[in-house]
Amino acid sequence: MALNVGEQAPDFSQPGNGEKTIRLADYRDRTLVLYFYPRDMTPGCTTEAIDFTALKSSFEKANAVVVGVSKDAPARHDKFITKHDLGIALVSDPEGDMLDDYGVWGEKKLYGRTFLGITRTTYLIDGEGMIRQVWSKVKVKGHAQAVLEEVEALATGA
Repeated sequence: MALNVGEQAPDFSQPGNGEKTIRLADYRDRTLVLYFYPRDMTPGCTTEAIDFTALKSSFEKANAVVVGVSKDAPARHDKFITKHDLGIALVSDPEGDMLDDYGVWGEKKLYGRTFLGITRTTYLIDGEGMIRQVWSKVKVKGHAQAVLEEVEALATGA
């Protein structure tokens, strides 16, 4: 079950692209857009990553950073970033601990088949680690722009 607005975001320290370790604490005093997606190199996930990258400077102007999370290995993230010239950090959670903590791992249905996987979900986390917005079962088209609008509203106190 996904976390709710007003809850403290679960702490994490996971391997990321470029042989970095990425931690929630790295984003104190900044807004973190933490988005969970099923898999690198797939059409919807590629579109989402490209859309977030295209808006990177606008997120930065609002003192926000975008980080994507999937079960893919850091080496696969590096290939994904290089292939699509992505400008966002990607976290690897091969064991699924973070996916469980954030409530995004569970049963899914596709074409009549049931399986376990990542439910596309985005969390907006403020500089104090508080969840300020949650988007569950995200539809990719227009999502990055909608998240940016919430980030800008948070930055201006609107």
